[in-house]
Amino acid sequence: MSLSIGIVGLPNVGKSTLFTALTKRAGLAANYPFATIEPNVGIVDVPDARLGELAAIVSPDRIVPATVEFVDIAGLVKGANAGEGLGNQFLANIRETDAICEVVRYFSDPDVVHVDGRVDPAADADTIMTELILADIATLEKQLPKLEKEARRDKELAPKLAVAQRLLAWLNDGGRAAAMDMTDDERAAARELFLLTMKPVIYVANVDEDKVGETPAPIDGQTPIPICAEVEAELAELGDEEAKDFLESLGLERSGLETLAQTAYRTLGLQSYFTAGPMEVKAWTVPVGAKAPQAAGVIHSDFERGFIKAEVASYEDYVELGGEAGCRAQGKLRMEGKDYVVQDGDVMHFRFNV
Repeated sequence: MSLSIGIVGLPNVGKSTLFTALTKRAGLAANYPFATIEPNVGIVDVPDARLGELAAIVSPDRIVPATVEFVDIAGLVKGANAGEGLGNQFLANIRETDAICEVVRYFSDPDVVHVDGRVDPAADADTIMTELILADIATLEKQLPKLEKEARRDKELAPKLAVAQRLLAWLNDGGRAAAMDMTDDERAAARELFLLTMKPVIYVANVDEDKVGETPAPIDGQTPIPICAEVEAELAELGDEEAKDFLESLGLERSGLETLAQTAYRTLGLQSYFTAGPMEVKAWTVPVGAKAPQAAGVIHSDFERGFIKAEVASYEDYVELGGEAGCRAQGKLRMEGKDYVVQDGDVMHFRFNV
């Protein structure tokens, strides 16, 4: 599965510095608005200690973690929905992502210009959400006349029209689309409208170095992930042992970027199952609730089309019993059919015939 997270925020909040640290590659970081015009794209591993444990058992040629794509998008300013700054381009780039990672400035460096001349995290987040809501209102106002016309010809479009009308009223009252109370069918119809505020949002508080161990004040009912982008940039340049020592000196168990990658994965309703053998140990990404044939299809469409059975062991059993042979001997290697719901951490081998 290809997963894309757009890193957004006002200009000069540390987005590009964070992106560079995330991807260990040079996204342009500069102290002036709109330094990032074309979005930078980088693929980030999702840290998972279970891969190392599985590799210790099967000694594979390589280890392949799950990944998330991060996109560094141009800074937003007030009026973006009407094209201010790089507004139209910014909004188009967000529309192509699966979720939004919003970087909010908490750090106090007076040498870094704030586009509004003050540091106010709640106001900054409100500016961005307002712009996204206004953009969604414009989207619906453009779509509704066409949808009304089509719904008169095709009665099956009536539910989509109804939810679009409800959403327009909701957005005009200042709510974001994802927060509106909807049935599962209504939510599915709403996703077809491609609204920006239907996307999950992860907030990142870019804090001063001495604040990384503190819990930031909530934004929109969500506690931001505290990250010091400058610290993360330093960590990106260190070897594993040096990075571990540096984190310990800050009183941290893991980097903010590890937390961010894992949070992004969970926010999108995803989980990992594993394949383990002498060639590779690999984490495969599937939605929570996926059934065995769907999981097989992530490897290859033929696996799903010709699915017969899946041999499954839980991660815990696989590690405790020393691998597939131990699980088989203890009756912990199960044969599962098409209705089996994959669990996070399952170690799986598929039988198929095409």
